[in-house]
Amino acid sequence: MITDPISDMLTRIRNASLVKKAEVVLPSSKIKFSIAKILEKEGYLAGVREIDQKPQRVLTLLLKYENGQSVVHKIRRVSTPGRRVYAGSQDLPRVLSGIGIAVISTPNGLMTNREARKRKLGGEVICEVY
Repeated sequence: MITDPISDMLTRIRNASLVKKAEVVLPSSKIKFSIAKILEKEGYLAGVREIDQKPQRVLTLLLKYENGQSVVHKIRRVSTPGRRVYAGSQDLPRVLSGIGIAVISTPNGLMTNREARKRKLGGEVICEVY
């Protein structure tokens, strides 16, 4: 049993991009699908598909490469089950001076740090990507 499914998802993306895989297949959940959609919208993934197989739903992430290099250089989990990290709207992290993004879980759903700052919302810092 996986104790931290979000960390497992991020590790699968990191490992697949290091060996230049075209896609990553993992068990689906609402929060993983939301994180994947944000990464797709921000240009870190080429596509996201959710397939309903018999035992459970499966999430297929299409990785994106430019000039043979992965678009995702670093992806790391910030808030873990053992150490939750929360930030107010003024204290949201700036990843690489605005080049990267942080995914924030707010009362209005998951969004990037830029969008949360614009809406003046704080929340749990899920992960950072650049």
